[in-house]
Amino acid sequence: MMNNDTHKQPYRFGTLYHKLALVLFVFALFSGAIFLYVVRVSAELYYQEITQKLNLSLAANISKEALLLEGEQINRPALENIFHMLMVINPSIEVYLLDNQGKILAYSAAKEKIKREKIDLKPVQVFIAQEGNPKKLPLKADDPRDINRQKIFSAAPISAKGLNEGYLYVILGGEAFDTVVDMLKGSDIMRSSAMGLLASLAIALIAGLATFGLFTRRLKNLAVVIQNYTESHFKRSDKTRYVTKKSPSDEIDALGLNFNIMADHIDRQWAELKRSDEVRREMVANVSHDLRTPLASLNGYLETLLMKQKDLSELEKTEYLETAMRHSQRLGVLIEELFELAKLDSYQKLLETSSFSMGELIQDVMQKFKLSAREKSIEMKADFGQTLPFVVGDIGMIQRVLENLLENALRHTPEGGMIELSLIQRRTPPNQDRIFVKVQDNGTGIAKADLPHIFERFYRHQKSRQDGGYHAGLGLAIVKRILELHGGVVIAQNEETQGATFIFDLPAVKT
Repeated sequence: MMNNDTHKQPYRFGTLYHKLALVLFVFALFSGAIFLYVVRVSAELYYQEITQKLNLSLAANISKEALLLEGEQINRPALENIFHMLMVINPSIEVYLLDNQGKILAYSAAKEKIKREKIDLKPVQVFIAQEGNPKKLPLKADDPRDINRQKIFSAAPISAKGLNEGYLYVILGGEAFDTVVDMLKGSDIMRSSAMGLLASLAIALIAGLATFGLFTRRLKNLAVVIQNYTESHFKRSDKTRYVTKKSPSDEIDALGLNFNIMADHIDRQWAELKRSDEVRREMVANVSHDLRTPLASLNGYLETLLMKQKDLSELEKTEYLETAMRHSQRLGVLIEELFELAKLDSYQKLLETSSFSMGELIQDVMQKFKLSAREKSIEMKADFGQTLPFVVGDIGMIQRVLENLLENALRHTPEGGMIELSLIQRRTPPNQDRIFVKVQDNGTGIAKADLPHIFERFYRHQKSRQDGGYHAGLGLAIVKRILELHGGVVIAQNEETQGATFIFDLPAVKT
């Protein structure tokens, strides 16, 4: 069984709003970290690109100023002069003298800091082949001070007498460049940028939380309404309906509107179930009463006949047996109608539709009741007018409808009265011809209080109950159910003391 405390307190940290807020917070942190990383990397690459672009011709200019190699001999004085000059002008620059295979011949750095003996010449040759103006910057090559790192550079060939003697290789970001990068990472500009970014993310986060709160508030209200409805035991109130416009503005309003429609439908079904339960209870009571009365009478007469058969005359015995037979017939009629109605309700009796003449069927049914009408001096008339098309339906079921209506009319029409059956063809929307059947009598009519209930099961007005007839109040209920299975209805019209009229219709065969 569900814990009521848990059911009544669904709004904790696990709510949709809290989950959305957590996702937004994580997304903001992730975005901020990526942005800072991109800014840092972009700043480094931008610094390298600018530095290399400004110093593209540095190595070429140096090589023009002095002869650094003479054959395989290094011009030490010239090289020392260049090292000294560059150290004064720009301490971050490192100069290396390479042979044609990339071997380091001389350098401006301390000997213990050099980690490589040879430089990969492919980037150097690309730089020189593009005449000192590479298309893609920054272009990097091996760093003699670190075997795992590359740095931006400038390079130029060293020629003597038209022969390539080696290369001048200038690292534009030495140890001083590493310091610059560290300074860039801890600079005020970066810190200011980071603070600005964090402030922007915080504002965006607050705005996002406010927006989520605005949207989820209506969803939370809907959840409260649904919870109230589940605890209301199908009692409608303002707390069990979501307040929304007839035309929803978004999916939440549409969900609320559909919930209201669903709740109304459930309420109607619940009311129908309650009414059906009341009808069932009343039906059980009526069935018990209708079965108990004839059974008690039947048992009484049979018991009297057995106990006093020696003292009864043949006429009295016959009278007792005829009375017992009438009660037995009454029980048979009631049980037969109960079984028939049960089959109609459970769809066990399927329609076997066909086309037939309603006029001929009415004539056959009237012939069946002709003797009963003659005994009460009741005139039965049929008015079919012009030739009518066939109708579509289950002829057996429609025959039962006519029999029940005629039996009902005969029961309530006094001696010397009249019953009239008529057929009328009408066109109903959407452009369909239907045959309307009308059964009218000039009997006692139906009381206004009884008219809304005459098609209910086991309903009999007080006069009928006092008469104690054989009918059990199921005949008109069977009529209604059969016509419902045909997709039609039956209506009753009435004027007290002037008779009652029953009308139903069936679709005509298209010609």
